[in-house]
Amino acid sequence: MTTAISLLKLVPLEKHNAVLTGVMGLVDRLLAIHRLDHLYREHQLTGKNKEEFALALLEALNVTIEGAQSLQQKVPQKGALVIASNHPFGGIEGVILAYVIGQIRADLKVLANQGLQLFSELSDYFIFTNPLSERDPKNGPSLRASLRHVKQGGALLIFPAGRVSYYQADKKRISEHQWNRIVANLVTRSQAHYLPVFVSGQNSPLFYRLGRIYYRLRMLMLPRELLNKRNSSIEISAGSCIPAKAFRADSSDIEQTALQRIQSYAQDPAWRHTWPESNVVKLKRLIDQVSGSVIKSELEKLAENQTLLSYRNLDVYYAYQEQIPQTVKEIARLRESVFREHDEGSGNSLDTDDFDKTYTHLFIVERDAGRIIGAYRMGQSDRLLSGANGKTDPFYLSAMFNFSSDFINRKEPCLEMGRSFLIPEYQNSFQGLLLLWRGIGRFVCQFPQYRTLYGTVSLSKLYDPRSVSLIEHALVTPTPNATARTQLGFPVSAEIADFARQYPLANHLTSLLAGIERDGKDIPILLKHYQKLGAEFHCLGIDSNFNYTPGLLLSVELANAPEKLGKLYLGDGWETYKDYKEK
Repeated sequence: MTTAISLLKLVPLEKHNAVLTGVMGLVDRLLAIHRLDHLYREHQLTGKNKEEFALALLEALNVTIEGAQSLQQKVPQKGALVIASNHPFGGIEGVILAYVIGQIRADLKVLANQGLQLFSELSDYFIFTNPLSERDPKNGPSLRASLRHVKQGGALLIFPAGRVSYYQADKKRISEHQWNRIVANLVTRSQAHYLPVFVSGQNSPLFYRLGRIYYRLRMLMLPRELLNKRNSSIEISAGSCIPAKAFRADSSDIEQTALQRIQSYAQDPAWRHTWPESNVVKLKRLIDQVSGSVIKSELEKLAENQTLLSYRNLDVYYAYQEQIPQTVKEIARLRESVFREHDEGSGNSLDTDDFDKTYTHLFIVERDAGRIIGAYRMGQSDRLLSGANGKTDPFYLSAMFNFSSDFINRKEPCLEMGRSFLIPEYQNSFQGLLLLWRGIGRFVCQFPQYRTLYGTVSLSKLYDPRSVSLIEHALVTPTPNATARTQLGFPVSAEIADFARQYPLANHLTSLLAGIERDGKDIPILLKHYQKLGAEFHCLGIDSNFNYTPGLLLSVELANAPEKLGKLYLGDGWETYKDYKEK
């Protein structure tokens, strides 16, 4: 407007009115104020209550909402809730989300900037603030009102960027401004659940061009952009509700807010991937269970040192297939049964291959019944290499990874770990996993030349591919000594990559997965266990021979494990093992 007044000074007085009329007409045409006023009058929007207005406005614009029902299913019907969304359009998304969420939560309030006063009919929803300035003293009452509302069990919707998305030259893309840390503050202080939402779409190219000239033009263009949404389809995507306890207590408000921002971006439909369809056409019937008496008969013939430990009614053994053929058959039957639960089964009547003949089987047996409850398959690298015929690689994982001559399995004695399982009734008990690892500990005490364990942790296809991509990006340090033959090929989104360059992504996997996984599952318990042992993660590959299951290749220097765990698994043999020097 300053430019317009300056131009008027150059125009003769008698022509001022004509010029002013022309300038104002041009401004009106650019900003579409007259068209918005006409929309209000034509559809009689003025004076309606908030629900009627929101619905009437969306119908007047003929806007179709995609994902509304899915969002509503993820909104808890009661309890303290903070909902945060990106702000791609600057107006219409506020109307959409308030209307959609308000149908589930009549107590919904929207913490909004002054720009949304444009919709006075929605004022009952709004608690107004100035998120562009965290230190604005006028924000105090509105923030206190928001906190009070959430603490009382209410639902609050926030657009923490405080401004519409805009082109950012340093990122070379349209993106959100950094979020106001009020979102983290509210979740932490109220212990509310957090629901991340993402609204897909962009404004017109003119909007972004003018915004690059002068940022305040973005605000003036919002009425025009609202009308530009006529006859459009707008998609909203929501994550899963995240409990406040899923966020790390030692994170600052700034870091947690940045995390909550990318939890919104993690819902972007553009960052989606689907697993290949199962290559199992039909599941074959499992073979009949091998009787406990047959298993006990085979175990009685093993050498005394092959009983690694006993605990109550459970014994842990190691043996080779030629010693216990029927027991290995039962292990293979149980592997297939358990793997099918995670969409990893082969579909055959049992899970077996030629490696069962050359690998070492470590397993737990219920002594009285002779029932197998869990097992590991271990490849003793020196034993495998000495028995290799030179025609085929003796390591199972060579079908999944390219190992150079510098990888540990080619250079020194080590154990390739894989095909682990626990039967369902022991999967939620730490006892089963503890006994397997105590068995491994007792094994390496007998054979202390094995200093390193390596293998894969299977990341079930029951995980969303986004979760697997996050785990890969957070944990893997690529090395040329081991590469995947078939890679995931699904990198994290640009926004998440930006976050990971500033903050350790590994610290936030629990809360990130909580916002993605429908059942709220965390990273696999076995993966957490390897982390505690100080594992190094080399790469992530897809096992095409195992129903396209993603697996994370890792290695553990067992003698360098934390002393507490070393003593737990190796017992009295820990100090001797740790100080062992190969002759």
